[in-house]
Amino acid sequence: MLPGCASLSGLTDALQSLGSSILGSNSESEPPAPLTEYDIELELDVIWKESIGIGKDKQYLKLDIAISADNIFVADRSGLVQARSTSNGDLLWESSTEYPFSAGPGLSINTLILGSSNAEVIAFNRSSGEELWKSTVSSEVLAIPVISNGIVIIRTTDGRIIALNESDGLQLWSFEKNVPALTIRGTGTPLIIDNQIIAGYASGKLLSLDLKTGKNNWETTLAIPSGRSEVERLVDLDSDPVESEGVVYIASYNGGTTAVSIDDGNPLWRNEDLSAYTSLNIDRRYIFLSDAKSDVWELEKRNGGTLWKQEALHYRLLTAPIAYDNYVVVGDYEGYLHWLSRNDGRLLNRIKIADAAIDSKPVVVNDTVYIYAKDGTLAALRARLF
Repeated sequence: MLPGCASLSGLTDALQSLGSSILGSNSESEPPAPLTEYDIELELDVIWKESIGIGKDKQYLKLDIAISADNIFVADRSGLVQARSTSNGDLLWESSTEYPFSAGPGLSINTLILGSSNAEVIAFNRSSGEELWKSTVSSEVLAIPVISNGIVIIRTTDGRIIALNESDGLQLWSFEKNVPALTIRGTGTPLIIDNQIIAGYASGKLLSLDLKTGKNNWETTLAIPSGRSEVERLVDLDSDPVESEGVVYIASYNGGTTAVSIDDGNPLWRNEDLSAYTSLNIDRRYIFLSDAKSDVWELEKRNGGTLWKQEALHYRLLTAPIAYDNYVVVGDYEGYLHWLSRNDGRLLNRIKIADAAIDSKPVVVNDTVYIYAKDGTLAALRARLF
């Protein structure tokens, strides 16, 4: 672990390659759980599978997939950007650049936005892949750009939230907040609800900014550092906040999971025993979460109460779970996708889809699961009962 502003660079990659767990857990006493046998209850079909350049080049990057209409958009570390068909994976357009992409893509109706490790923000035409503009920000971008009402919101690793004009990349405003000396590498993707930007910080604080002006609407402390060492005091809000019916849900690495009112930031409930560094998934009634030990949970949205917990994938460095139909899907550090029962968390089936870790949250559109692995594997899968 590196001190100061280096911020544990490459931590996740080291953990995946060594089979260790996050921050201080003893890999000898708690190695990743071996894959166990179970009763297979559904079939898994690979609809299509493609390779996207060098993928994430074995690095921790926030390069995910974005899907809109019939198109899936993806970028690799070397500067390759592609649009493909969601139905068969066919290439629609490709743009080869030299940008070291680190986060994205973010999507609007007309624009595709990516961030780089060289503090660059690059916009492309969504229909053709033509580069539209480039803007320089204050530091590396490790959160997916978010676009709303012609404004591009960028989070940088030095604690800034920057608003750019979508049409030309010119800066509209900037908000800065100090970050602790030691953090987990990465920043949560901001959430935009109406005219509010919701973002969590490594200090354990959640805040709301005005989309048009950057004015601070409210700020609340969700996790308080404790312990004697810097590692023990890590409380990063690195997961992406999610919202439902006026309530924001977010998990902290070392400080529990919390629901807050979007109007004033007041906590509505807190589950202090359930910490995570991946994002949450919610539906009408439930929350789905992979915790810091890679145990998968289903919680009640109204109070954070536990409904079930699946421990069979302990320390397998799971992605955030995605729930659809009667299933919950997670990826792991060995390139497996696991299907769990939404009702009780039991294992239904698994498939090895890549030779590298799957660290991006699966995306579900029309009962098809799309994944992007660190080695550049891009695939579409579908589950069906026997």
